[in-house]
Formats: sequence, structure tokens, C-alpha cells
Amino acid sequence: MHKSLSVISVLLFCIAITIPCTLNAQDNDSINSVLDSAEKFFLALKDKKFNSAWNLLSIKSQATIINDVYKASHKIGARTTKEDIRQDFSNSGIIFQNYWNAFLDTFDPGMILENSRWEIAFIKEDKAEIIITHKKSAEPARLKIFREDNTWKIGLVETFWTRKL
Repeated sequence: MHKSLSVISVLLFCIAITIPCTLNAQDNDSINSVLDSAEKFFLALKDKKFNSAWNLLSIKSQATIINDVYKASHKIGARTTKEDIRQDFSNSGIIFQNYWNAFLDTFDPGMILENSRWEIAFIKEDKAEIIITHKKSAEPARLKIFREDNTWKIGLVETFWTRKL
């Protein structure tokens, strides 16, 4: 009886040591995946690899951008459909290129990549948040990231379009 008790104690001790290591490894994998997706997105923008950036956006961000482009095009009298715009974005067409080039006229991804501190706010099963603080900013941005189809996607609209929503 004494021998079986010590075997159980050793077993419980081994389990107690292993669980935190396993959780930490999973946490590190999640942190690395979230940070990797965010970094790839901003690098793609900086390098004008717009197709890569587009593929890293959340479904909601993509749909909102297409809708915004549709509304803007109709304000200036263009006769196009949302499907035309969606198709142009899928094919990296002229509307797609113009959108991202105009976006870069007002947003410098280098500011986030080179002059900001990144901190993980939280990671849950299907969403995460990175606090990005620019060295000259009093208020940080809280970049929202979502797991879609087992990949971390950037919530550009969910993060920066908050006033419009």
C-alpha cells in the first residue's frame, strides 16, 4: 500500500510539472501565430504586396472595404456592382490597386513596424488583441485579430473603423 501511494505521488508530481509546460508551449505557439499574422500584414502593406495583405484580413474587414468602395464609386457616378468590385479585388485589379495605394497615402505601416511597441493584450480561442503603442502617441491602438478557417486574420475595420461602425 505504501509503495502504490509513492508511485501515485510521483505520477501526480510528473503530471503537475508537465501541464504548465504544455500550456506554456501552447501559449507561446498562439502568441507567435498572432504576432506573425499581424507582422506579415503590415510588412505586406509596406512592401505593396496588397494581395498578401488582403488575404490576411478578416472576412468582415474585406466585406466592409468592398462595401465602402461600392458606396464611394456610386457617389462619383460610377456604374459598378459590388460583385464587380469583389471580382476586381479578387483579381488584384485596378480598383484594388488604387484602393491600397490611396490607403498608403494616409497610413504608414513602417510607423507600426519600426516605431511602435507591441504587447499581447489577450488571446482567446477565436480572437486576440495586440496593443500597439507608437513612440510619439499617448494612446495605443488595440489591433483586433480573429481566427477564421484556423488562421489568424487582421481586423483592420474592426480596429480602425470604429467611428464609422
